[in-house]
Amino acid sequence: MTEPFVALTMPVRDSDIGMPRVMVEVGYLRALGATGLLPLVLSPLDDPGVRDRLFDLSSGLVLSGGEDVDPARYGAAPDGARTVSPVRDAMEFALLQRALERRLPVLAICRGLQLLNVALGGTLYQDLETRMGTTIDHDRFREFAGQIHSIRSSEEELLSGVFPADDFVQNSAHHQGIETLADGLTAVAWAPDGLIEAVEHRAPGAAWTVGVQWHPERKLEDSSGTNLRLFERFAAEVRNRSAEGAD
Repeated sequence: MTEPFVALTMPVRDSDIGMPRVMVEVGYLRALGATGLLPLVLSPLDDPGVRDRLFDLSSGLVLSGGEDVDPARYGAAPDGARTVSPVRDAMEFALLQRALERRLPVLAICRGLQLLNVALGGTLYQDLETRMGTTIDHDRFREFAGQIHSIRSSEEELLSGVFPADDFVQNSAHHQGIETLADGLTAVAWAPDGLIEAVEHRAPGAAWTVGVQWHPERKLEDSSGTNLRLFERFAAEVRNRSAEGAD
């Protein structure tokens, strides 16, 4: 049986040659490859027809990190948001909607978790330091795979066996986070300041849909084993969905 394809979203960046580039962070490719999944990279630069055909081949969706979600998406004026990409928002909201309709497994990482929350009706802190008033510096992007802060989890059904029973430590590379949790999402992990670090989507009939605020692809072999187990669980769900589609 051929290993299944998964759609992997990526941002577009300006370059010094006058032509934009799709930026693929290698950690995502390595993490998906480690579990045998075959990533199909999708970007806002793709021809919509080509992107739709690639997505139709996919048995799962990974929403990657990147820009802030446009505050207009959750009915707010800019109040701390930094770089936004309306074209990326449009692509990812549409792909997520299709994934939910097709009951594809979804793994939403950093921006992806925030986009998942907004898509289902939640809101965001546009800047954690000024809007939440946290004393934790969550915006540690340059400490690529650093151990930044602990995470407390509540082991729930979709992530049973993934998160350890005790607190674990992860990286942190974001300045926004969930303010109002969307209906249908359940918080299952938190930072010491109470910020939501992981969610599950449990609507009736929903496929396996999980979001995490840290970057598991940046330190696949973390000391707790959480990050590799997360990708392995996602891969198992994708294979199950692929097998169902082949029936």
